[in-house]
Amino acid sequence: MKPAGDERTPDGGERAEPRPDREQLISLRTVDRDGGVVVEVDGEIDGLTAPRLRSAVFDAFDRVDGKPVVVDLTSVRFLGSAGLRALFDMAAESVNQRGHTPLRVVVDHTRPVIRPIEIVGLDNVLALYESVSDALVH
Repeated sequence: MKPAGDERTPDGGERAEPRPDREQLISLRTVDRDGGVVVEVDGEIDGLTAPRLRSAVFDAFDRVDGKPVVVDLTSVRFLGSAGLRALFDMAAESVNQRGHTPLRVVVDHTRPVIRPIEIVGLDNVLALYESVSDALVH
């Protein structure tokens, strides 16, 4: 097996930029706020990172004590099908299994996030907000 740093571009030219480790594709931070628990997401949500997001949100469900869980996607640069499925599953888990209020998702006007959500119709399932403060108040 050759070392990862020895990769070349597909056309055989200069060395390709090293790919980030899957842990670097997404950054998650959970913050307890007065109005609820906010899971801040930065990066890309795809097949490699969606399980980490799902785990962080399910952990937040365990901490909320009746308060809403807000997922802040305003710093997400890519939302793939695995991320869309994770959002759907987390929304269903929030209401059907845990008895919480609907999962609140902050999308701002982030096109890489809002466009896929609209295309698959998740905007009819998720409670979407333009800011974390709006999501915590409503």
